Amino acid sequence: MIRLDLHVELDYQIEAPHGDFLFNIQPARTAAQTVSDERLSFVPAVPWRSETVPGTTNRLIRVQAPPGTLHLTYSATVTIRHFSADPATVRETPLHELPIDVLPYLMPSRYCESDRLGNLASAEFGALPLGHERVRAVMAWVRRNLTYAANSSTSRTTAVETLTERSGVCRDFAHVMIALCRALSLPARFVTGTDYGADPSKAADFHAYVEVYLDGRWYLFDPSATGIPQGFLRIGTGRDAADVPFAMMFGQVVSHYAPLVRAVAVAGPGLELPTLSDLALSTDAGSDAAVPGIAWAATTTDATGVMNAASAASATNAMSTPNGLRAMNAGGPEIAWSASSPSLAVTTAGASSAADAGTPGVDPYRAVDASRTPSAFSA
Repeated sequence: MIRLDLHVELDYQIEAPHGDFLFNIQPARTAAQTVSDERLSFVPAVPWRSETVPGTTNRLIRVQAPPGTLHLTYSATVTIRHFSADPATVRETPLHELPIDVLPYLMPSRYCESDRLGNLASAEFGALPLGHERVRAVMAWVRRNLTYAANSSTSRTTAVETLTERSGVCRDFAHVMIALCRALSLPARFVTGTDYGADPSKAADFHAYVEVYLDGRWYLFDPSATGIPQGFLRIGTGRDAADVPFAMMFGQVVSHYAPLVRAVAVAGPGLELPTLSDLALSTDAGSDAAVPGIAWAATTTDATGVMNAASAASATNAMSTPNGLRAMNAGGPEIAWSASSPSLAVTTAGASSAADAGTPGVDPYRAVDASRTPSAFSA
């Protein structure tokens, strides 16, 4: 059992008439993660409320603040219980056995254009034995072929764009791994937390990592290798970064300082300190975090949402995924990968619309828009 003391501080400058905020910084409450001793304060004091997004474990703090400065301080104690297994024994769950609320994590999403990576995924990983070791091979491939470089990407950067540039930060590494796993018919999702175990000479930060559904559980993977997974606490869970920004700001809002984040392991009877391990680790025994914004139904939906088989078969922009399901095409042609090439090659005709797929044209993480379009920051 791991116990962490979490501390977060955020600062903003707000112009008239006011600023509205949605913060996703509270650790999730799950069967494997207990949150206690929570404290939240604002200077100046402003009304706030905390709500959990229905069907998920994502907790939002909602605030409206007057013009001027706003300082947020949050702290909590988080206790995490891990399930561990020999990776060689963890099999891939057959598609017909996947729970219904896991299926959306097979689909392309805003930042994870798995529909464009089928050829690459098949060529690199299609012949490998199925199971946890194949997913670990995907993670190792991402580490080999991408360079971690601060400020090398923007909050609009997609998995395909990261592969083109060959560099990124933790969110980009996570998006690439998720997209490749989905291209292999493996459900994969994006998780936010803190980078416990990263360089101790630097300040801690928010972090993004990956979970892949295998053998009836969600297993942790850290493609950017910037921390110790056993010390990762869960904050938000979604299809990609668009589902779980740490903060969304509406109005004339500026953040002058980087977030202050601390996650410190607690020593004591019955507690372990996080360590690196070769075991397969999981903190989610099942599918208890549904996909935000997706509701599965027996009836047909229109072509703007996730479709069932009847509507997908007739939709002009539907595509057939390797697993036989159908989903909306995230936009753009299939790509070809060459380890020695500085860029990716397009293998079918047509212009890519990946940068515009499924989200407004504003920067969903950093830009501040006076017309009250949401924005947010990212690790």
